[in-house]
Amino acid sequence: MPRPPSPRSPQLPRRLVQLYAGLVLYGASSALMVRAGLGLDPWDVFHQGLAERLGLSIGMVSIAVGALVLLLWIPLRQRPGLGTVSNVFVIGLCVDATLALVPPPHGLPAQGCMLAVGILLNGASCGLYIAACFGPGPRDGLMTGLHRRTGRSLRLVRTGIEVTVLAAGFALGGTVGVGTVLYAVAIGPLAQFFLGFFALPQPAAASAAAPAPTTTAETAPMGPPRS
Repeated sequence: MPRPPSPRSPQLPRRLVQLYAGLVLYGASSALMVRAGLGLDPWDVFHQGLAERLGLSIGMVSIAVGALVLLLWIPLRQRPGLGTVSNVFVIGLCVDATLALVPPPHGLPAQGCMLAVGILLNGASCGLYIAACFGPGPRDGLMTGLHRRTGRSLRLVRTGIEVTVLAAGFALGGTVGVGTVLYAVAIGPLAQFFLGFFALPQPAAASAAAPAPTTTAETAPMGPPRS
């Protein structure tokens, strides 16, 4: 993971642009996957299932779930950052805005193209958001907090959370399909590529001492940056 810059770093304007560009792109990419109708990532399966049951928009449900997950940080002693709080609201609003603007595709080829674009944009949003270093998303913070409190591996905690929300979302009527599988396979490599692509330039002295940022299966966000 990239090392957070100093709060007084001259890179702050770029970091802010990357933060909010990443959040907006994530919201748009999630909406494209919803419109494609071929399957969603685990958390969006859950959001969609709840939205259908409650009669609310998927964006509003995403905001509500993010806020509830953030409350779970309190007993886990997690400390949110600007990116954490912004994550809760910006993504959900952008999901609903994009769904209002983008009509459903007609035919399987159009659905497949929309799914592919959605997954690619999601990967780009990962790189933008993570490299900005403004704090993890609510769901990722839940993962790391449980990891510290239970002593279980990040991989095990992450898998347990994702399987739970995926099963619950499917039971509620969320869309599980080929898109769910493709997302699971593609998001790790895409996140790693775009994290390197959007990494902030390091000062010469710091870059000589610090290792290059990487994203592994253990540290990659569950559904970055929403996670």
